[in-house]
Amino acid sequence: MMAFTIAGRELRTMFLSPLAWVILGVIQIILALLFLMLLDQYVNNILPRFAGYEQMPGVTDFIVTGLFQNAGIILLMVTPLLTMRLISEERRNRTLSLLFTAPVSMTEIVLGKYLGVLAFLLIMVGILTLMPLSLLAGGGLDFGKLAACVLALCLLIAGFAALGLFISALTNQPTVAAISTFGALLLLWIINWSRSGAGGVLEYLSMLHHYDRLLTGFISSEDLIYFILFILAFMVMSIHVLDNERLQK
Repeated sequence: MMAFTIAGRELRTMFLSPLAWVILGVIQIILALLFLMLLDQYVNNILPRFAGYEQMPGVTDFIVTGLFQNAGIILLMVTPLLTMRLISEERRNRTLSLLFTAPVSMTEIVLGKYLGVLAFLLIMVGILTLMPLSLLAGGGLDFGKLAACVLALCLLIAGFAALGLFISALTNQPTVAAISTFGALLLLWIINWSRSGAGGVLEYLSMLHHYDRLLTGFISSEDLIYFILFILAFMVMSIHVLDNERLQK
């Protein structure tokens, strides 16, 4: 399938870019420091305070969940830098018309570019997951909650990438795409902070609301459907935007 060929090309292009390596390195350093801070706080503050209590917070609840909560915020800021060039740079370099004339469907083009950037983000998640797994050297982990956290972050970044791809398809300026994507993601992250008015609707639209629920270890079909529909909606809109552009040329 041509989509996987395009995805492989996008992934190789990313790893040839210094920006991708800088992002990968800096993010892992920041997350490693956060992980060590959470571990230190658990050992020096939580364990002495709740020693002897049956309901003492577990390692997974405090360290793993806290790490993935912070990872979601950090990747919200980073993902726009990775998605900003997906379509906008092709348009700016005037190579998008070559894709339009290639014997490949618009769905495959969009899907390929999406899978390429998603693969890079999943590599980040894979490296991040090694951090909590290192706790097995000194104790146990709740693998069910760890799996829920990994699933939650994967769905979250998949949504980030879908929205970023769509906004990149709307402009020929990568910088504009990055800023617009960050603004849109931030709005969807904090949209339910206002409890007035249509609170229920805003709560459902909030990515943070669904992400936090998945991090608790409770896998709800409502949260899964939200992310699946979110991803599909922006993928379909991206295809529609590019299809209209191809028809006009």
